[in-house]
Amino acid sequence: MEITAGLRERKKAETRLAVHEAALRLTVEHGLEHVTVEAIADAANISRRTFSNYFASKEDALLYGDEQRIRLLVERIRTRPAEESAWRALHQAAHDAYCQMGGPDRQWVIRARLAKRHPSLLARQLANQTNLERELAQVIAERDGGGSGPRPQVMAAAFLVAIRIATHLWTDEHETRPLDEIMDDVLDEMARPFDDRPLGGDRPFDDDRPTRQDA
Repeated sequence: MEITAGLRERKKAETRLAVHEAALRLTVEHGLEHVTVEAIADAANISRRTFSNYFASKEDALLYGDEQRIRLLVERIRTRPAEESAWRALHQAAHDAYCQMGGPDRQWVIRARLAKRHPSLLARQLANQTNLERELAQVIAERDGGGSGPRPQVMAAAFLVAIRIATHLWTDEHETRPLDEIMDDVLDEMARPFDDRPLGGDRPFDDDRPTRQDA
């Protein structure tokens, strides 16, 4: 039974990957607006109904690789040493996952550029990350001793945004620098406080407000 279940899951994974690759290929060749679910299903040698069993839309099929990449990160974070701080574990997990994948492949580049070019695809990308963000926040909370407060959610959101920004910068620079180098820079910057001044009073930013001269 275990062998049969394993073969079934492997077949499903192979089908998802085939659909994802077909979606990418057709989108690059014809443009997102001209690609249909039916065309993707035909290119992957599956039925329209089978497509629906794996993906809710063509956008989901296109972004499957990104989802797998983030899930790999989550698993990497779970295995980081317990004595590491949560942010250090996130940062090191990103580096380790990058090395394990042997660096970004061309599909990674294509997905990043398509997401920047098509608002609907970017919106779907952000929506798909919501569940992963919750899962990541749970991992952070467990590492921090399960404490309450917004810290795990804020850190998870900041981490995912940092990864997205690094990828966009990398494509903007036409891949002239290694992605992991840019990722390190962005994660380090994200870890810096935006305002390191002590807070005081009910309205701590009053000093920053511009003054208006009475006429």
